[in-house]
Amino acid sequence: MALIRFGVSIDEDLLERFDREVVLRGYANRSEAIRDLIRNQLVESDWSGEDEEVAGTITLVYKHHVRGLNDLLLDLQHRYHDLILSVMHVHLSHDRCLEVLVIKGRAAEAREVAARLLGVKGVIHGKLTATSAGDNLD
Repeated sequence: MALIRFGVSIDEDLLERFDREVVLRGYANRSEAIRDLIRNQLVESDWSGEDEEVAGTITLVYKHHVRGLNDLLLDLQHRYHDLILSVMHVHLSHDRCLEVLVIKGRAAEAREVAARLLGVKGVIHGKLTATSAGDNLD
């Protein structure tokens, strides 16, 4: 793959702010930071589609003493077993648990399972973190 140089016109103040971010985040140079921004935008585009292959995590914090909650979460996970690659369960306290589900599959299905899991009574916080399967980001 060939690297291509291109020019960008940008306001001086905006460039100064960008350069500070480049340093704060530890990028070797502006080009690395710009490549990262472009990749992030492409990942967002993939997630907005229906059939794009995506990857990510669903993080849940829940009260494990809520009646039937564990069974319901497990049932939903089994229903989407083709999408869920792995689950990590952590005991945060006597009453609260954290689960991280690693997912890979169609964007629409990933959003669907996240919404269903996050909407369950007893789940007190959760988040879908979207990334890419990486096949088209090189």
